[in-house]
Amino acid sequence: MLFRRALWAKGVRYRVDSKSLPGRPDLSIKKYKLAIFIDGEFWHGYNWDERKKTLKSNREFWIPKIERNMQRDREVNAQLEDLDFTVFRFWETEIKTNLKTCINDVMVYIDIGGINGA
Repeated sequence: MLFRRALWAKGVRYRVDSKSLPGRPDLSIKKYKLAIFIDGEFWHGYNWDERKKTLKSNREFWIPKIERNMQRDREVNAQLEDLDFTVFRFWETEIKTNLKTCINDVMVYIDIGGINGA
């Protein structure tokens, strides 16, 4: 919600969980062919090589589950790129600790993508 509110305050309008796009991006801006995902660190394998070693319980379930999520993320990125979309993926922690930087990354892309010239 922090990210959505900040983007909205900048005047950027978006769709939430667009069912018409692969992977149902958390936010999408079709005008700029932009898909934004905000990924949870556990579910999407942040720092996976280190974190995988620390999993203590139910490893037989969690390791394949998270690795499949990571593979699916790569597949979704490729599908969106085939549709000429640019994909931004932010970690939840990034949004919480560096919201301004994340918003700025999107705003720079939009500005270059033609918001000022459109």
